[in-house]
Amino acid sequence: MQATYLSLMEMCLSAYSNAHIREYFDRVKREGLTEHGFPRLAANIGILIAHGKRRDLLPLFREMMAFCCREIPRVKAANDFSVREIVACIEEIERAEVLPADELARLKEDISTIEPTSCYTKFARDPADPVRNWALFTGVSEYKRLSSGLGGDMDFIETQIASQLKWLDENGMYRDNARCDERYQPIVYDIVPRGLFCLLLHYGYRGKYYEQISESIKKTALLDLAMQSPNGEIPFGGRSNQFLHNEAWLAAIFEFEANRYQREGNAIMALRFKAGIKRALAVTEAWLKKTPIRHIKNRFPTETKYGCENYAYFDKYMITAASNLYAAYSMCDPAIPYPDEKDTFPAVFATSSYFHKVFLKSGGYGIELDTHADPHYDAKGLGRVHRAGAPSCICMSVPCPAYGGLYKTDREEAKPLAICAGVKQNGEWLFATGEKSEYSLLSLTKSGAAAHAVISCLFEGGATVETRYDVDKDGVTLTLSGEGELACLLPAFHFDGEGYTEIASEGGTLSVRYEGWVCRYTAEGEILPLDRMGANRNGYYKAFFAAGEGSLRVKIEILPL
Repeated sequence: MQATYLSLMEMCLSAYSNAHIREYFDRVKREGLTEHGFPRLAANIGILIAHGKRRDLLPLFREMMAFCCREIPRVKAANDFSVREIVACIEEIERAEVLPADELARLKEDISTIEPTSCYTKFARDPADPVRNWALFTGVSEYKRLSSGLGGDMDFIETQIASQLKWLDENGMYRDNARCDERYQPIVYDIVPRGLFCLLLHYGYRGKYYEQISESIKKTALLDLAMQSPNGEIPFGGRSNQFLHNEAWLAAIFEFEANRYQREGNAIMALRFKAGIKRALAVTEAWLKKTPIRHIKNRFPTETKYGCENYAYFDKYMITAASNLYAAYSMCDPAIPYPDEKDTFPAVFATSSYFHKVFLKSGGYGIELDTHADPHYDAKGLGRVHRAGAPSCICMSVPCPAYGGLYKTDREEAKPLAICAGVKQNGEWLFATGEKSEYSLLSLTKSGAAAHAVISCLFEGGATVETRYDVDKDGVTLTLSGEGELACLLPAFHFDGEGYTEIASEGGTLSVRYEGWVCRYTAEGEILPLDRMGANRNGYYKAFFAAGEGSLRVKIEILPL
């Protein structure tokens, strides 16, 4: 698997032609070092060279690395992120004797001159400082310098760590609302800090907060197993989702925990985490094998930035996948095997109210609901239905937000879409995707080989619809009950940026054919088209709905053709 990690890193780097790298370097030399994408690129090139790959880039790498080590101590350029990666690169090229001794010594000397308050963009001056995850990046970078003998101040590091622990919720998940309301916590910005805690401990930190960190990340990693989709993906929710670097970082957390359980003599749990890694890397590799490579899970041209926030551009986020793969590589124990694990057992989990997600998994199917979605990124309701091995977006991977969301799409008329209940008010269908719909989780259970949840939705105007969700090896069943005319909104995947699906609707059946699979919705009554289109990070969705009087049942199956 270590070889697999390096191979996937090389695939990430292949997205940058030699001319692209040179042009990028020339731009940075003209404009100065302003962010961490370029040092991250230099570090990953060096790591690959140290492992006998991409030796053609050695002359250019030497220039890039010298530039980064010289400039990082002089300017604030999001060094919080990149110093640990530059130091890791120095360790790798030293081990492999890539550079002459005097050249390596200069790199070390330059990085050793870092003065934290002058180098890092964001850091905590005391434990009460409200700075969020950048302070943790800063603390981990400084600890990496310290553990490598290249500087670092332990008191400064402890202050950074202390400032971060207060952001953990009752489950140990990290609350980062730097750009969003406290009620809307993004999933990626929970997973990333917890992975940084793993790296901190892996680098050897045994300071005053060691036990607290260790126990917290042990608990939350078990939740990650419940939240990981049958396809290996991290949950949806909020910003920076659906990028290729997401699952690579989850693999890093799982490698750390596999090692922990192996040391404790719990081989069964170690293998469970290794199976989770295998699923995460499978989805990463599948996307990296598509040409040309994109850094996000769609097929729109990279230059359109479709599905991306303004900060999530290709040059920065494509190489981030390689960096995260290297983090996993660095913690990988090759003596622990990576088994295939058939997800036939039921798993149920509901997050705290900060993250407002509900997860059900059984028999190779998995669903994720958002009961209080951030309308800038998602929509309320059932936003994900995955089946192991099937294309993630054939049903849904993420909801479709209202137009005006904080990532780019090109559908001005797009409407919020998720699989959710609807009621008829004043002759019009009102669906429970918006902020004014109030969801309440009534029950969350497992029985036999199935997972179940019951959720009530209060609509604006007072109507209430109760929906039961059942997940097992045969698919996902929604049973709706309430007074009067009810409906279930059914998004149908339409376009991935490059190709169209085949959508067919007849009577009570709606089917979507895509990449050798079919997603089939079956309802007791007729399924009808709705005059609206949705757009999310994966592409476009057409809207349909099924309707009934007082009750309604919809079955969702994802099957190979």
